[in-house]
Amino acid sequence: MSRIDETQDFIPVRIAILTVSDTRNAGDDRSGDVLVARLQAAGHTLADRKIVRDDRPAIAAQLKAWIDDKAIDVVISTGGTGLTGRDVTVEAHRDVYEKEIDAFGTVFTIVSMQKIGTSAVQSRATGGVAGGTYLFALPGSPGACKDAWDEILRLQLDYRHRPCNFVEIMPRLDEHQRRK
Repeated sequence: MSRIDETQDFIPVRIAILTVSDTRNAGDDRSGDVLVARLQAAGHTLADRKIVRDDRPAIAAQLKAWIDDKAIDVVISTGGTGLTGRDVTVEAHRDVYEKEIDAFGTVFTIVSMQKIGTSAVQSRATGGVAGGTYLFALPGSPGACKDAWDEILRLQLDYRHRPCNFVEIMPRLDEHQRRK
């Protein structure tokens, strides 16, 4: 069973939030606001925050810029994970992934099923790694962002979480690039 090991020190990570939307702006980005409030309440650092249109090359370009920024450990995007023609966030994420975290989408679906039943099949939440940076794509609803943070990311981004977590392997994510 998972638990927090209180004998370990908490290690804050630097997280960038990307909202993907053709209609949202800084004043009405409720999903981005949810993620910022939760990551800060958990003790992490907001490294950057942007809004980009539903445009695959623009999304991928922003992800790549943050992957190249050594001051960012994690990128969480919200929006564009559905099934409509403008929903291209998942494809943009996969354009930059070196490795996909397949179980992230599965666990998100399990969490969502408990909240919204079979409607969970319409989400394509995904996670991956590129350039030593974690990347997660969440649906655009504030509820989905709360669920993903509260039930998955809050725990996996806490170094004290046992039996394992994303933070403890962070120094090794790009070890293949250091080999001679």
